[in-house]
Amino acid sequence: MKKEYFVERLDLKSLAQAGDTLTGQAPLLSFTRLAEEAVPAGIDEHEVRWSAQGESRPVTGGADQVWLHLEAEASLVQVCQRCLGPVEVLLACQRSFRFVRDEATAEAEDDESEEDVLVISREFNLHELIEDELLMELPVVPRHEVCPEAVPMAVEDEEFKAAEAARPNPFAALAKLKKE
Repeated sequence: MKKEYFVERLDLKSLAQAGDTLTGQAPLLSFTRLAEEAVPAGIDEHEVRWSAQGESRPVTGGADQVWLHLEAEASLVQVCQRCLGPVEVLLACQRSFRFVRDEATAEAEDDESEEDVLVISREFNLHELIEDELLMELPVVPRHEVCPEAVPMAVEDEEFKAAEAARPNPFAALAKLKKE
């Protein structure tokens, strides 16, 4: 009989000891912080797909290490910062996490180790971890590789040009001195 796991209250130790893999998909709207980064139009159509595998690694002279290998992907529509039109942004992450028993151990080992170290909990929220990892994949400046429409790069303001032409050149006095 296969054990049933709950994404919002995941028993990581049991998942790791069994070496089980969880997969799922959920609407983008169920990831509220991630959905806030998207353009509201068409947001209902987008989903987040993920896979999480538990692993228990034996350690000589100690308790087994609990690991979680996470893969997640999503696509959402943001505003292109070049042309201000909609741009489809694909997000994907693939990370492994090692779990330790308390916050002090996690803080001490996180600085020294290359892997991500988190605190284990009997009710770990995998949903939040997936959202956190995808949020870190968001581009700082979303934009098209090539915008679908040409982007005007100059703004012409006739009033500004007229005011600029009417204003005297501050270096005109120096030019008069040079002529004398």
